[in-house]
Amino acid sequence: MLLGTHTPKLDDKGRVILPAKFRDDLGGGVVVTRGQDRCLYVFSSEEFERVHERIREAPLANKQARDFLRMFLSGASAEKPDSQNRITIPPPLRAYAGLERDLVVTGVGAHAEIWNAEAWNTYAEANEENYAELEQEVIPGLF
Repeated sequence: MLLGTHTPKLDDKGRVILPAKFRDDLGGGVVVTRGQDRCLYVFSSEEFERVHERIREAPLANKQARDFLRMFLSGASAEKPDSQNRITIPPPLRAYAGLERDLVVTGVGAHAEIWNAEAWNTYAEANEENYAELEQEVIPGLF
């Protein structure tokens, strides 16, 4: 399970070192793709296969499903960590997420997210109070 918040740097070649705590899950290969909220999603190759199988079940007659499928898969890039545990973020994905040198990498259970550090800080500040004040169950049966 991928957990926690980490603050690696993006190097001049568009590479980021995977957080040490994520290497067991992601060291065999990853797929990086567009996420919501202008971040990137990082899946292990195995988890991406599971996600893809579920996506394939979406009805192609549904325009929103087609739009999601196109955006999610057209930006996907399979990456293999190098000997220093770095993965390369392709330029179109860096542009989509507005990635600069300072990054935030968060573990979100089955996947990780890569954020522009300023965008993450803005997102976290805007959502922390709402999270703390939730009055109704968001995920049925969780609490």
